[in-house]
Amino acid sequence: MNRNNWIRKLHTWIKNMRFQHKLMLSYLLACIIPVLIVSAFIFHRSAKELEDSSQEFASLYTSQIKSSLNEFIKEYDKITKSVLIDNELIYKLGEESNMPMNEVVNQRVAVQQLLMRVALLKSEISTVMLISRDNSVYQYTNTTSRVDDNTLLSQDWYNKLRNWEQTFFISGLHDRSYYEDKGAGAVVTVGRVLYNSKGAYAGILLIDLDPFTLLQLEHEFIQARDKYGISVIIGNSRRETVYHSDAASGQITWEQLLKTDSDVRWSMGSKDHIILTEVTSQGELFIKTEIPRSKLLQKINRIKALTVVVILMGCLIIFLISLWLSYTITRPIKALRRSMKQAEVGQYLPIEKDQTTDEIGSLVYSYNKMIITIKTLIEDVYVAEIKQRQAKFLALQNQINPHMLYNTLESIRMKAIVKDDDETAEMIKILARMFRLTLGKERSHHSVKHELEYTANYLELQNIRFDNMFQLVVNIPDEMLDCSMIPLVFQPIVENSINHGFETYSRTLTIEIEGSWTVKGDILFRISDNGIGMSIDKQTELCSLLENTTSNKFKLEEADELRGNGLGLTNIAERIKLHYGDQYYVTVFPGVENGMTVEILIPKI
Repeated sequence: MNRNNWIRKLHTWIKNMRFQHKLMLSYLLACIIPVLIVSAFIFHRSAKELEDSSQEFASLYTSQIKSSLNEFIKEYDKITKSVLIDNELIYKLGEESNMPMNEVVNQRVAVQQLLMRVALLKSEISTVMLISRDNSVYQYTNTTSRVDDNTLLSQDWYNKLRNWEQTFFISGLHDRSYYEDKGAGAVVTVGRVLYNSKGAYAGILLIDLDPFTLLQLEHEFIQARDKYGISVIIGNSRRETVYHSDAASGQITWEQLLKTDSDVRWSMGSKDHIILTEVTSQGELFIKTEIPRSKLLQKINRIKALTVVVILMGCLIIFLISLWLSYTITRPIKALRRSMKQAEVGQYLPIEKDQTTDEIGSLVYSYNKMIITIKTLIEDVYVAEIKQRQAKFLALQNQINPHMLYNTLESIRMKAIVKDDDETAEMIKILARMFRLTLGKERSHHSVKHELEYTANYLELQNIRFDNMFQLVVNIPDEMLDCSMIPLVFQPIVENSINHGFETYSRTLTIEIEGSWTVKGDILFRISDNGIGMSIDKQTELCSLLENTTSNKFKLEEADELRGNGLGLTNIAERIKLHYGDQYYVTVFPGVENGMTVEILIPKI
């Protein structure tokens, strides 16, 4: 009964869901269930293949160790047999008490040479010892630490070697306590029981080796061993540990290894490890390879985590697709709402995105037509007002007859020349040149070149006034000089540099005008000076003012008020945005050393 009620409630809940939610739920169920099934299959299959590949690698790894150890045994079997060539010398070992002193000395020298030849056969051999049947110890070492004879003869591992069944042997790991330095670490002893030509025991040859010399593996195998957590244990025929990879890699010390029970190391049954074994060709050494299942489980857990991530990513993609489908339906309505809010604050912008042909698309189309009509009417009113203002400006400008002004200034200049006032005559000449640039016929096409000439003439007047305290440096490409720009941009900025950057007559004020092309092909001007600059607070305030300058076409009265205060940076920024668009600007920042830099961006025209 409760089950039927639950099903009925679920059916009612699904029935009352919004269409957008139903669509999203159906996509999730249709896609997530197959993803879960496929991911579970891939996970179990990958985990099984990982365990199989680990065992295959361990088998290959063990085989290579076996080959390396066979080669090791073969080489040292030959090395230890090489002493049998001097059979007569070996036969005389242990009979020094019956020999004259000179023969004893000669015999010791011969034994020393024999041991030296053995040590030179392999670079890893550092100490070679020969113990005669009367326990006389002969030794050769290329290290600073020698073997203490009495301590060596009392070692347990040495006494076990005397009873070894085989002629050639490899001892288990043992410490270095019989060396004079009693150094840390462990060594492996390789040796041979020596018999004379009559088959009688003549002595024993011992070669101490570092355990690392038993395995000369490639770097790739070592990396793979560390990756899979493989442990390698090598033991002799008596199950004494000869080599352990954990000690060789530094995970445990050799001293800790010597204290561990060897029976534990050679146990073959374990649920926590995968164990593989091998034996060298003559049975001298046994190899045991262990792979901890925890390492494999760790890698399998990584696969599980990856599977979960894939499932979550799949769910996320499905969710995003569902969200996109619902978004395509609600997008036109949201765009219409945003456009209406913009229209409320005076920004009449149509919806520019492509619309569908359904009812919502028709509604948006009608709204766009209405917005464009309103915008056109407002722009017509604005253009009419602009034309009216330009007409007033032209009428005022035409009241000034340029020829009459030039002739008057020329007459004044001639009178100054007659009275030997050359400085005044030069100033009038420069002033006439500036009027000619602003009032002449060329004002219809104002180029960068004209703007530079006007600015240079202005600075020349200021140099006459201030006794040549200003220097103008122009660095503009020739192809940029013929580009058009609005007038009165450089000169007001240069005037600001003089008014606010020139402090004393102690040094010349250098003003540099630099022009360059941007990546988009626009023109970037930088006007820099080495004046006193301005404070950080004032600079921040000015940058904020310039950044917030707008080209709002409905604030003409405010623009006129700004012009009434002079052609400053704010006025220039407003004129640039009004003439070229809001993407072009005027900004300021400190100079490299001192002073200020004004940056202007305008389009190439």
